[in-house]
Amino acid sequence: MGGDVIVVGGGVVGLTTAVTLAERGLRVRVWTRDAPGATTSSVAGALWWPYRIEPVERVGAWALASLEVYERLAAGPGATGVRMVAGVQAATELGALGPWAREVAALRQLPSGDLAAVLPLVDMPVHLAWLEARLVAAGGRVEVRTVSSLAEASAPVVVNCTGLGSRDLVPDPALRPVRGQLVLVENPGVEEWFVAPDASTGSATYFFPQPGRLVLGGTAEEDDWRTAPDAGTAAAIVARCARVRPEIGRARVLGHRVGLRPVRTGGVRLEAGPSAGGGLLVHNYGHGGAGVTVAWGCAREVARLVTAV
Repeated sequence: MGGDVIVVGGGVVGLTTAVTLAERGLRVRVWTRDAPGATTSSVAGALWWPYRIEPVERVGAWALASLEVYERLAAGPGATGVRMVAGVQAATELGALGPWAREVAALRQLPSGDLAAVLPLVDMPVHLAWLEARLVAAGGRVEVRTVSSLAEASAPVVVNCTGLGSRDLVPDPALRPVRGQLVLVENPGVEEWFVAPDASTGSATYFFPQPGRLVLGGTAEEDDWRTAPDAGTAAAIVARCARVRPEIGRARVLGHRVGLRPVRTGGVRLEAGPSAGGGLLVHNYGHGGAGVTVAWGCAREVARLVTAV
């Protein structure tokens, strides 16, 4: 299919979708309220893992397709921001994860009941800049502009990747925020990632070694729209991580980050229909805490929907 495409939303899902379409020969523009480096995606952890995302029957294929891409991108971590890093998912049974887990050779059950793995860990500011540069190289471009209605996007194909913004833009009341707060500290020598899920709250204690910093988390506060860091929450995050690695408690704090995960009742909305202008409108939003994990798989599905017309 020839013609123009407007992708609304400049986070990791929007940029990955735009790159995928542009590299198939379509003329792609990304409209984004915030520059990619200022989106929610920029503050993500961001370990490859299907976290807080549904529907389970579709997520596995999207996640595995994305994993293959990230494994290739890890060959150039300085440019792409993607590294393959070893770590432990505490108190997690391999058999309880779903069919997708059987396809990940890097997952290994430990006698302790933990899972060991080598998985993609993405430095999001670097990765978003790389995605934008790859889009430009394919003939696309990013335009910072606020959209109050999808009808403003006049093009044969419009792809809605606005995440939590779709709550008002579509509108879709099934979307709600799940607030995540992070603390950035100087890395005291931690080389492996660690995640300990808390089944009672749906959150997790985790730390991710990123270049120049150690990312500590986290929270999962449902229906919480606060974007300012909370000092008490930050102290609790550091304390939890320090119980696993005591040296973290002595690390100098570099900063704080807050992101609102776009969780949707009923799961990801990825489907096509007619736009207000008579063209094609594809929705690709509601990825919860796993936008990075499924970005490439979802982008390929969008491309199939677009090119099938």
